Amino acid sequence: MCPSGTTLRAETTTMGSDLRPAFNVLDVDHDGKISRDDLRKFYSGFSSGGADEEAIKTMMSVADLNKDGFVEYYEFERVLGSQKRSSSRNGGVMEDVFRIMDKDGDGKLSHEDLKSYMEWAGFSANDEDIRAMIRLGGGDQKDGVSYDGLLKILAIDFVGESSRSC
Repeated sequence: MCPSGTTLRAETTTMGSDLRPAFNVLDVDHDGKISRDDLRKFYSGFSSGGADEEAIKTMMSVADLNKDGFVEYYEFERVLGSQKRSSSRNGGVMEDVFRIMDKDGDGKLSHEDLKSYMEWAGFSANDEDIRAMIRLGGGDQKDGVSYDGLLKILAIDFVGESSRSC
């Protein structure tokens, strides 16, 4: 039991899962579970029309396997992992995240795209941090970073992180 009084649930993860970065992006308040509010905040930060409540309701009903009102990592991994295995296309949710972050739709995350996302997500990142992220992702300041580059950045940020603890 954690000091807060909550109990951590053992996560059943598959070997080599790469869904943690996607989960962490959607877990806006970083409490270890995705709520409807997390999804609303995520989508409203990138859409002038706000979040689509029907889409959020559908996402939650599909992914919230234990019906407690939250999507925990093991549920997220089970739903998206099986989706990924049954599809020849890799990425799925991360591709959607990339498209949302790519405000001008040019297929690259510019300095401004990354800075805007970092500020919105509550991460402090100065211009040098953003430049370093772009270099890490194999991009340059003129063109930005590709989808594959974003995956490289996230892999570095979350390497070795397999579960949250107290």
